[in-house]
Amino acid sequence: MVDPSAEPWYPTAAYLYTLHLDGPALAWEYLRRHPEYRRDWLRRRRRPQAGGRWGLRLLEDPALDARDAHPAWFPDHDAVVQLYPDADPPPDAVAFAFWRIPGQKHLIHDGKRLVLLTRWPGCCLRLVIAPGLADGMAYAYAIRACSVPHTRWQALMASLNEVAAAIDITPLAQTRPRPSQTPLLEMHTLQALDATLAGASLREVAQGLFGADAITAGWHADSALRARVRRLVRRGDALMRGGYRRLAQLPPAEQGRPAVTVERP
Repeated sequence: MVDPSAEPWYPTAAYLYTLHLDGPALAWEYLRRHPEYRRDWLRRRRRPQAGGRWGLRLLEDPALDARDAHPAWFPDHDAVVQLYPDADPPPDAVAFAFWRIPGQKHLIHDGKRLVLLTRWPGCCLRLVIAPGLADGMAYAYAIRACSVPHTRWQALMASLNEVAAAIDITPLAQTRPRPSQTPLLEMHTLQALDATLAGASLREVAQGLFGADAITAGWHADSALRARVRRLVRRGDALMRGGYRRLAQLPPAEQGRPAVTVERP
């Protein structure tokens, strides 16, 4: 019998980075695990437009987790900030300064636009840089028009406030509060999903997530622990098979034309 503790999914420490991911990054974590998506990636040269069925402008390498991947979702998440040259700047206009933007920066061309992804502890910001905007130029923020602009405006303001707070203060160390139940749920769900995809039983999943002592104390047919693990497994499968779209603020897959084709054993 294979020792489950030797499996890649078993150490919970390997999933700690997921505690600080935002919605689009979590969506990628679920999508990249889908077997059909991974097959589309392998066939990407024959199917260059396959990203559309998954809500992506371009296919991204599923071997990269959210710390290294740069998935280009379509349409954009509300928190994406668009930057344009200001056609009529006031005398005291703030100039665009690339190197004053905090965090570790990645410039990506998603096939249509130049996107700047920047990360620093506890924050991830996505900026779309319009053609013609250069360092030192006055600039303006933009959001897409919609029937309920208040929600998008709040997302934009939250992102800009994070930038403003980080530009002039670069802490040498940072402390964070204990994670809330929501990020812990996502971490456990991803670990349970990986375990299930690797063929682990519910009992093995429970042992990996909660330890052998929890199994000894509360694993039986009608136990709360067993029900909890079953819910995590079902939740992970549902998010992988299309539920991730909600995390990335993508529209639902077209009715009658499922975004994913599930192969049953």
